[in-house]
Amino acid sequence: MSDFVALMGTKGGPAIRPGSSMPTSTLVCLDGRRIVVDCGLGVTRGLVDQGMALTELRTIFVTHLHSDHYLELGPLLHTAWTAGLKAPVTIWGPEGLAEYWRDFCLSMQADIDLRIEDEGRPDLRKLAEIRVIAAGEAMEAEGLSVSAMGVAHPPLVDCYALSFRGTRSHVVLSGDTAPVDGLEEFARGADLLVHEAMLESALPALVARVGNASEKLMAHLLRSHSFAHDAAALATRAGVRRLALNHLIPSDDPDYTEKDWEAAVAGHWHGPLFVGRDGLRIDL
Repeated sequence: MSDFVALMGTKGGPAIRPGSSMPTSTLVCLDGRRIVVDCGLGVTRGLVDQGMALTELRTIFVTHLHSDHYLELGPLLHTAWTAGLKAPVTIWGPEGLAEYWRDFCLSMQADIDLRIEDEGRPDLRKLAEIRVIAAGEAMEAEGLSVSAMGVAHPPLVDCYALSFRGTRSHVVLSGDTAPVDGLEEFARGADLLVHEAMLESALPALVARVGNASEKLMAHLLRSHSFAHDAAALATRAGVRRLALNHLIPSDDPDYTEKDWEAAVAGHWHGPLFVGRDGLRIDL
């Protein structure tokens, strides 16, 4: 199997509307090993659409605890369990993820207990092994070398960019982040950098459309995320081979198209560019 990255959910933020893409989830496949990164709404369908049997689920990374990155973690594992999952799944993420899993299982206790008794299934609660990401420490997942770097996504503190190295390919995911020192070196020479991106000209219309937010929403966007031209300039400085814009803000405004994103990086990046859309598979 060739190495690839599939962008299953490419929308920045948790809300979905008619015609919009789905929140964040990514499938990294290196050396035939599949790793899920983030579990926003729609991740389960996204994996199935990529041809992955849910019973093959073994490793998940959650970059930070915003709902558009882990809302469907529990439902993904529960659905995989009902599909026949019986092997343990290792879930790497920030502090607090274990409490989420405990409380999800508590909310589904009646169903879980019933299916164990009535259908003879293993105990779902024992299939998840939660591990805490520590920036700068080497990790191994599915036989791949993985490292994490802390990024800037206030007000949250435990937020991570991730680097995955196989025998043939090196992939870096920025996670949600404002421009931050160190990410350039972290991504140095990667075969693919998947970086979050905002379209600067589209932000006022997005904030107005949300409807139930105050001026704090714009302040959050500006202090916690990166513009597309920031991502492009970083990719050039880091000497990566390919750049994918992901976690798009906005992703569902019909007044803006792929050409607007391409224009936003023009002059900053001249290599292969992928503007995220749900289901996009990038072969390495």
